[in-house]
Amino acid sequence: MARMASSIAVAVFWLLHWLPLGVQARIGGAVGELLYRFAGRRRHIVNVNLRLCFPAMTEAERARIARAHFHALGRSMLERGLLWWASEERLKGLIRLEGREHVDALIAAGRPVLLLAPHFLGLDIGGARFAMEFNSVSVYARQNNPVFDRWLFHGRSRFGDQLLLSRQDGVRGTVKAMKAGRPFYYLPDMDYGREDSIFVPFFGVPAATITGLSRLSRLARAAVVPVVTEMLPGGKGYVTRLGEPWADFPTEDVEADTLRMNQWIESVVRTMPEQYYWVHRRFKTRPPGEKRPY
Repeated sequence: MARMASSIAVAVFWLLHWLPLGVQARIGGAVGELLYRFAGRRRHIVNVNLRLCFPAMTEAERARIARAHFHALGRSMLERGLLWWASEERLKGLIRLEGREHVDALIAAGRPVLLLAPHFLGLDIGGARFAMEFNSVSVYARQNNPVFDRWLFHGRSRFGDQLLLSRQDGVRGTVKAMKAGRPFYYLPDMDYGREDSIFVPFFGVPAATITGLSRLSRLARAAVVPVVTEMLPGGKGYVTRLGEPWADFPTEDVEADTLRMNQWIESVVRTMPEQYYWVHRRFKTRPPGEKRPY
């Protein structure tokens, strides 16, 4: 039954991907409104995250962001079909890439590249756009649902020569790939539990945060290039922005490096709070003696 439902969902995505982006955006927003109204558990998680991260806001302000988040989430779900089936030409017309010169200069200088790609809803869109320009490496987590696993893997690998590693491959394969000239599209801002994590503030709240950005940058002697993809309103498309390489990174202080990462992510979240991945339980792992907030 689950496989049949997944196959139907994939068929819907295939049908929708032919529509103009503006029409897809309206349908996605409507789906997001349904999620906001009826996905009570996920709405609770979003509300808790927003209350912890934006305590100075009014309830009305946080509710507005929560609703807008679900609308954007609905869009990101339905527009995934573009990544699976739309032509490269169409996608390049929809996704503007800014800052490519930063990566080009590093590669030309023989410097490994570590892309810091936090969990904004345009994450996969940006990954696909980057893959059209560079053969890169990323970590792929196999999905429990075989139908979605097949298509998600297809979407991640259909452009260029992409190297997809599993978490079980460990650090060595990633470092080797970066040293061989493949930029690493890295997503280090979720709560992965206590292993390899330290507690550093995220919006002033202690958050279990992996230290991989600092460690991998040091091991590969890689430059960190931040990358964020913004979903533009309606049918205006997306913009993937590659920032300037971080200066003075990494340092000898792993905790300071990890805090710098979180503070940078905070600064971007404040510019488009509805597009961060608030449905994730970012604060589920707590310091000893502290209760979970969800």
